[in-house]
Amino acid sequence: MITPDPKARLLLVEDDRRLAELVQLYLREQGYFVHWVANGSRVLPLARELQPDLIILDLMLPDTDGFTLCSQLAEQYDGPVLILSALSNSRDQIQGLNLGAADYVVKPVEPELLLARIENLLRRQNRAPLSTKLQFGSLVLNGDTRTVEFQAKEVALTSNEFALLWALASQAGKALSRDYLYESLLGFSYDGSDRKLDQRISRLRKKLGDDSDSPTRIKTIWGHGYLFAPDSWL
Repeated sequence: MITPDPKARLLLVEDDRRLAELVQLYLREQGYFVHWVANGSRVLPLARELQPDLIILDLMLPDTDGFTLCSQLAEQYDGPVLILSALSNSRDQIQGLNLGAADYVVKPVEPELLLARIENLLRRQNRAPLSTKLQFGSLVLNGDTRTVEFQAKEVALTSNEFALLWALASQAGKALSRDYLYESLLGFSYDGSDRKLDQRISRLRKKLGDDSDSPTRIKTIWGHGYLFAPDSWL
């Protein structure tokens, strides 16, 4: 589930499902939002879409050479890349760092040490803390109290509806894919037929006075997902 005010957004690239689940669980407990992807082919599009604060990159992926991917990220992504790999010899570590990785951590690694390396890189980025309050016109989302006001009236949302609205609003103006929303909010991949997300969007539109037939506030991007329109909340 998305934390309303995560410390940072992390993209985890790891094909070992068991390890990925453990890393996600630990980092989420520490207050981070973690989006996991197992295939290297999805990393560059996701880096553009999610704009994560840091990417944790495995090198031995099933479909992509991790070193090549690291080099491509260095050209297209501004944040730090932390390589997390079982390749432990110094030659691999030097190559990874020379290709643009900000740090190289050898598996297996204690969770506390991985966390320390991540936080060190984030401090070096000198990033500003994420806002716990979002406002667009007369719509106000408070991440601390998980409440919403629209046109000076409180809007009663369920916890799941608030998490969805926060996810959309925190990346206002950007089309978010169904895959991303399912994996980050529901914890599983979109299978092409599940309607849970559509139902939540429908309820949000109704509660926020959006036209379900021709929505202008939470727009449907056909074949992709949904977009929160930042200028439609007068």
